[in-house]
Amino acid sequence: MTSMAAYRSGGDITTPPARSNGRDASLSEAVRSALPRWCRPLGLAGALLVASSALAAAQTVPGPADPSAKADQPKDTRGIFSFSLENDLFANTDRHYTNGIRLSYLSAESDVPDWLDRAATAMPLFDADGRRRWGLSFGQSMYAPTDLTRRVPDPTDRPYAGWLYSSIGVVSEAPGRIDILELDLGVVGPDSLADRTQSFVHGITGSTPPEGWGSQLHNEPGVVLAYQRKWRGLYEFSPFGLGADVTPYAGANLGNVLTQAAVGATLRVGADLPADYGPPRVRPSLTGSDYFEPERNFGWYLFGGVEGRAVARNIFLDGNTFQDSPSVAKRPLVGDVQFGAAMTVGQVRIAYTHVLSMKEFYGQKGADSFGSFSVSARF
Repeated sequence: MTSMAAYRSGGDITTPPARSNGRDASLSEAVRSALPRWCRPLGLAGALLVASSALAAAQTVPGPADPSAKADQPKDTRGIFSFSLENDLFANTDRHYTNGIRLSYLSAESDVPDWLDRAATAMPLFDADGRRRWGLSFGQSMYAPTDLTRRVPDPTDRPYAGWLYSSIGVVSEAPGRIDILELDLGVVGPDSLADRTQSFVHGITGSTPPEGWGSQLHNEPGVVLAYQRKWRGLYEFSPFGLGADVTPYAGANLGNVLTQAAVGATLRVGADLPADYGPPRVRPSLTGSDYFEPERNFGWYLFGGVEGRAVARNIFLDGNTFQDSPSVAKRPLVGDVQFGAAMTVGQVRIAYTHVLSMKEFYGQKGADSFGSFSVSARF
């Protein structure tokens, strides 16, 4: 299959000319065989949806927007508000990473002060000609063992822990890539209010009351410096007349709460793929971003991705840094598989991501799963 990949050559982006809409059986078979086995049902469902849509509207559906086309456009004057909720209730479980919530604001390009733009330009991690935004976010994450009825939790299971934090960051978008640098400051322990949050929510929903929060990790100030780079549309193609792209990424977190390195990639297939880098996720996750810029009033895409991580420290498994606390022996190499769907309507993006996580500590009984729902709006 002839690639429509965009590639760098001497600092320029070169994109082969678009192909016609004609497709044969060998193309669909090649696309199907190229997908990982776990996401082939998504590909089949997408193919059926596209086939039915094609009968109703005989028009060309554009592929992904060329990021380099934005270079001469004026600065975007819209900021972006995002809300994200992650919970294992979406997977019908109540254990380990059990809930996360995040509110964020990403500024308009036109609202970036000159001093911040100059500082970002001087940083070797950012493209000198990148288009900047600054961001603020607030969030809370909570972790719990499998058996919530025990006042003295199982010492071989994940300990109770909470993380309450705020973040400030800089986003730099250049043709075909985005760089995100973020500083998270917060607290782990009772001051995170995770015990009160879970008890309150379980009281409202009639779920099992958590009895073991008295054994949670101790209070500890937390700091995490996170960096991530994504290469949007590094590989592009047009299956079934739709737009599709593959976005690889790499990043790292450094701090007493979490120190790790991660690599991964996301495949998107849909109509009018907006200029985004995947739906946002609750920190300390690396995947996704608040940024998106739709090209039309309506668009959608299905996506799937994989991520691998090398973990040097995870306070939620290793326990407190300077005090004795509950802990378990973490696995140094872990990973996730995720899949979901996103839709843009006007200046609003709605997305759902389902995450399947590998075992994170030795002795863990079964892998974990949770869902992530997000809404982002441009104002």
